[in-house]
Amino acid sequence: MRARGLIWTLPLVVAAGVALWLWMSGGLDSLAVWAAEGQREAQNAIARGVRAIKQGDPGALAGLMGVAFLYGLFHAAGPGHGKLLIGGYGLGRAVPALRLSALALASSLAQSAMAVLMVGAGLGLLAWTRTQVTGLADGALSLVSYLAVAGVGLWLVLRGVRGLRRPGAACGHAAHHDHDTPHHHHHDETCPTCGHAHGPTPAQAEQVHSLRDALVLVGAVAIRPCTGALFLLIITWRMGIFPAGIAGTFAMGLGTGLVTVIAALASVWLRRASVDRLRAALPDPATAARIAAATELAAGALVAFAALSLAIRLL
Repeated sequence: MRARGLIWTLPLVVAAGVALWLWMSGGLDSLAVWAAEGQREAQNAIARGVRAIKQGDPGALAGLMGVAFLYGLFHAAGPGHGKLLIGGYGLGRAVPALRLSALALASSLAQSAMAVLMVGAGLGLLAWTRTQVTGLADGALSLVSYLAVAGVGLWLVLRGVRGLRRPGAACGHAAHHDHDTPHHHHHDETCPTCGHAHGPTPAQAEQVHSLRDALVLVGAVAIRPCTGALFLLIITWRMGIFPAGIAGTFAMGLGTGLVTVIAALASVWLRRASVDRLRAALPDPATAARIAAATELAAGALVAFAALSLAIRLL
């Protein structure tokens, strides 16, 4: 029993170690610096591309799409809430790779759409200045986005806690079990003695949990539009070539989405290579269910910790 306890608490220990490392070392600061430098170079190229479109240069629009896509790649390569949320969810929940990848791409494109709506409404309807639009994105919307991501993390923590309690309760009917009589549990069946299912079947675990989950994930990422997209949209609005800005913004979204999809696939692979293999190797479905719940709790705690750390920096 002690060995089993160590097994299902291991994800919590790993999560605590990662959180401590992020806190003490500053995380991926070198990657953030590299990505920021790449974004600045791409932003200068975007400005040149917009001027070329305004001057009617042939091929300028295609060039802008390529530069905007690269900007999205650099933007997504640095620390960000999209990869944090999608990757954490993929580690914490058993989600098919294709489905999580679709959510990753949808969240990036929704972020682009949010930028278009924000600039269109801010400049066109409210007559805001560039400073007001970017100030809202960098201030209030950034804070709301990080808090929303932290909320998803805490939601995973809560579900993990419930999952840890459920298997123990399901298998702890001392009054109804004859402990002198051995009985067997199966991962894909109910217990023949007590009639309870002590853990989800593999097919159940692969089901998407709900449309609500998908909307929450996409919404938490889309709340805060990309600064580069706002920059592109504002200058194209002022130059009278706003459709080119919209096209470039969605090209950015595809670049960001590519990196986020890679993060999604990596999280699914990591879960299958570690947690799912360990669960499959265990003969006791109750212990397997505890490992899944502990992993969800740990992933949620990491997401919440990282998002709250980023939110605190804005205060």
